[in-house]
Amino acid sequence: MKTRHCLLATLLFCAAGTQASTPEAWQEQDKRMLAACTKLSGLKAVKAAGQPVLFDDRLGITALALSGRYPQAHMKDRAGRELCLYQRKSGKAFISEADNLIDAHKP
Repeated sequence: MKTRHCLLATLLFCAAGTQASTPEAWQEQDKRMLAACTKLSGLKAVKAAGQPVLFDDRLGITALALSGRYPQAHMKDRAGRELCLYQRKSGKAFISEADNLIDAHKP
């Protein structure tokens, strides 16, 4: 019986200790993510092209679409998009060109 009470108390204590992040913590993480993503971007005048997409904590990644202009002369200042995948735990960002991610001409 004592074991059950001890187990129940432990479970209640652990459940009570679980808390969601504060809005300020999410804002700070979004700032770090945007800084990491824009630092790696190959676009000029780069900015977020939407809201972050958070994947489950088991994956621990947030995706962010970026938009800007290609700096290369042969691209003639053409608009471009990139997709940034941000590892929340490590703070590392990974960038890929994403001009074809969304095709405005297809449903």
